[in-house]
Amino acid sequence: MEEQEFRRRAEKAIEELKQHLIAREEEVDAGFEVEEQSGVLNVSFDDPAGKFVITPNAPVRQIWISALATSFKLDWNAAAENFVLSRTGEAMIPLVDRLIEEHKEG
Repeated sequence: MEEQEFRRRAEKAIEELKQHLIAREEEVDAGFEVEEQSGVLNVSFDDPAGKFVITPNAPVRQIWISALATSFKLDWNAAAENFVLSRTGEAMIPLVDRLIEEHKEG
């Protein structure tokens, strides 16, 4: 995949994730805040304290998610038309939702 195509797909995927998370923020017991800074999404938690960082990595054509002391590296999956965690097959939004729940459970 060319870098321009990666950037376009990554920007679209991160924007979709941001909108999803903003909608989740409105939930009564969301427990997190979302902030975008220069194309990087930060998800900050108060209780328990923590932070997820979601960033495109153009040189390797992946979106990286730093969460729960782990780095999750998502590759573009043409069949799913989404960035997917290869080892589990999870698309980005369901993966981030799962990680948020795991963080909240502590």
